Amino acid sequence: MEAFILGGGASSRMGREKALVELAGEPLALRLARLAEPLAEQVTLIGPPASFVELPVRVLADDQPGLGPLGGIATALRASRAEWNLVLGCDLPFLTAEWLQHLARRGAECAADAVLPEGERGHFEPLCAMYRRGARAAIAAALERGVRKVTEGLAGLSVEAVAVEEWKKFDPDGRLFQNMNTPEDYEETRMVVEKDYKRVW
Repeated sequence: MEAFILGGGASSRMGREKALVELAGEPLALRLARLAEPLAEQVTLIGPPASFVELPVRVLADDQPGLGPLGGIATALRASRAEWNLVLGCDLPFLTAEWLQHLARRGAECAADAVLPEGERGHFEPLCAMYRRGARAAIAAALERGVRKVTEGLAGLSVEAVAVEEWKKFDPDGRLFQNMNTPEDYEETRMVVEKDYKRVW
């Protein structure tokens, strides 16, 4: 298995590269890489290499910059040498090693093209998911049709869902897929981390 962390793109609402935002003194991208390393043969950050020169992580530029997370997933699957791939958004501060281990096992046992957690509002969480390398063809075809929304780009894949009840065993508070898009989100997250540091991190 390989693991890929998707850089934050323009991060227009945050005002800076989300992957480099620090919590407890550590950039988010570096924390995610640390969580993924025990599970993966290789961990790669997808994004502009010039933005991440100070991180001790392998960085790969998007094949087609500007296509959003769906383009990042396509780049990851094109570059991967592994059958199964863990893809993570860079702004998920509440992921845990135990949950990622469980998700990786689900992929290894799965016959579908992807393993996606179900969100509490009925949607999927495609930026904390497992993808089979062969899923790239359908995703690339969607990009060529002008599709940019990730869930629409995955419409041609066979998906195995991870039910809310299943992933909540790893996170009863329901924060697992909570992300950060704005400075206000960051401040809220920072306060949670400082208040409950040992449990969250």
